[in-house]
Amino acid sequence: MPEIPAVSRRLLLGGALATGAMAAGVGAAHAAPADPAAPLPAHSPRRGNSQKSMVNVPFDVHETVRVGLIGIGNRGSGMGEGWSAVPGCRVTAVCDIRVNRAKSLADRLVAAGRPRPAEYGGTADAYAKMLRRDDIDLVYIATPWEFHYEQGKAALEAGKHVVVELPIATELDELWDLVDTSERTRRHLLLAENCSYGRNELAMLKMAHDGMFGDVTNGHGGYLHDLRELLFSDTHYTDSWRRLWHTRSTASFYPMHGLAPIAAAMDINRGDRMTVLRATATEPKGLADYRERFIDRSHPSWKETYVNGDLVTCLIDTAKGRVIRAEHDVSSPRPYSRINSLAGSRGIFEDYAGTSSTGGRIYVEPDHGGHSWHDFDAYRKEFDHWLWKKIGDDAANNGGHGGMDYVLQWRTVQLMRAGLVPDIDVYDSAAWCSPVPLSVKSLAAGGRPVAVSDFTRGSWVNLRMGLDSRESSMPPVA
Repeated sequence: MPEIPAVSRRLLLGGALATGAMAAGVGAAHAAPADPAAPLPAHSPRRGNSQKSMVNVPFDVHETVRVGLIGIGNRGSGMGEGWSAVPGCRVTAVCDIRVNRAKSLADRLVAAGRPRPAEYGGTADAYAKMLRRDDIDLVYIATPWEFHYEQGKAALEAGKHVVVELPIATELDELWDLVDTSERTRRHLLLAENCSYGRNELAMLKMAHDGMFGDVTNGHGGYLHDLRELLFSDTHYTDSWRRLWHTRSTASFYPMHGLAPIAAAMDINRGDRMTVLRATATEPKGLADYRERFIDRSHPSWKETYVNGDLVTCLIDTAKGRVIRAEHDVSSPRPYSRINSLAGSRGIFEDYAGTSSTGGRIYVEPDHGGHSWHDFDAYRKEFDHWLWKKIGDDAANNGGHGGMDYVLQWRTVQLMRAGLVPDIDVYDSAAWCSPVPLSVKSLAAGGRPVAVSDFTRGSWVNLRMGLDSRESSMPPVA
C-alpha cells in the first residue's frame, strides 16, 4: 500500500465526500439524457472476468530496466539518450520505420559508452518483431498519434510495461481497451506526461495538498504553443502527420500538458473524478492565414482544408464541484504557455507570468494583501518536491524541457527497480486523454455536455498517493 502522511489536510478534506452526492453524480453520468441539456451518456463497459484493477499494483522488482523504443523521430531520439542516462537502465532495442534513425540513435548510444541496442525498422510492423524479444521490460512509444493505441496494446500483450507519449489513444473505445488490456495482462501503461514532473507543477501540487489554497475550487491548464512554422515544415513532423490532424476533426487534440498537473492537484481518480465536459471552438483561421502569407503555392498543404478550431476549450466538472478549464491552441501567434493555474478559497497560483526567476506568481491569504501579485520563488523553495531536491542537478544536465523529461524517466526506472506503485497509472492516462474524443463528441452536438467515463470503475472515491509521493531511493546499481 502507498504511504499516506500521518497528518494531512488533504486527508481531512478529501475523505469527506457525501455518499448520496457521489451516487447522484455517478448516476447522472450514466443515465440516458432526459432533456437536451442533459449530458450525453458515458461509455463504461463492464470489467471482464479475466481482469482485475491495477490501482495500487506495484511493479515487480527489476534489477535493471531494459527499454525498447518505438519511434526515433524528434521526441524519441532525445528521450532515447535520456533513458540510457538513468542509473540501472539500459536501452536494449530501438525501432523506427526509417532504419537510418534507429541506426543513428544506436551509434550515439555507443559513442556515449552504452551497449549497442538491437536495431529494427524498414517496415510498418517492425516493432512487432522487436516486441518478441525477451530482454525488454519497458517499451517507450514516440510515434505519431495515430499509432499509439495499436502499438501500446501490442506492447501490453507482449508482456511489457509501456510508457506512451501523448495521447495514449484518440478514441474512447481505444482508451477503454487499453485500460482493459492493462488489467488483463497485469502490465502498467503510463502516459509520458513530463509536465506532471515539472518543478513548479510539483510544488503547486504539494501546496494544494497542504491546504495553501484553502478549498481548491478551480484550475486552468492547457497547451498554447505557436507551432505554425513547425507544422508547415517539410522535415520536422514526418509526412506532415501533425498538421494533417487539423484537416480531420475539430477537437482538443493535446490539452494534457496543462490538464494533468491540475488534475493531480485535485486528486482526480484519487478522491475526485471528472464527470462532465463541454467544449467550444473558435473558427479555424490560423493555419490558413499562415499558409497564405508564408507558404509557396507549390506546397502540398495547399490541397488541404483546415477544420480544427484555433482555440478549443474544454470546461470539465468534477464530482466534488470543481471546474477545470483546459485549452488547446497551436495555430495562433502567441508565446508558449501551459497556463498552470490553481485557485481556491484562500489563494491562487499562476505560472508562466514572467514575474520572477521561477516564472510564477502567487497570492495567498494570510501571507498577502493589497490585491498585488507576489513572486513564487520563496514558495517553490519551501514546497520543492523531493524528486527535484534529489536529482534536479542531474535533470538539468541530462533532460530536455528544463529537466522534467529526465525526472519522468528517472522516476519511472526507480519505481520499477524498487518495486513501487506508479505515480501515474493507466486510469490517470485514460482520463487525462479522454478530452480528445469527448471534445469531438461535444462539439459535434453543438457544445452539449458529455459525461466523462469513470475509467477506475468506482475506485476513484478512495484517496491514494500519486505524484505527491514520499521520498524513496534509487536502488544501487550492481
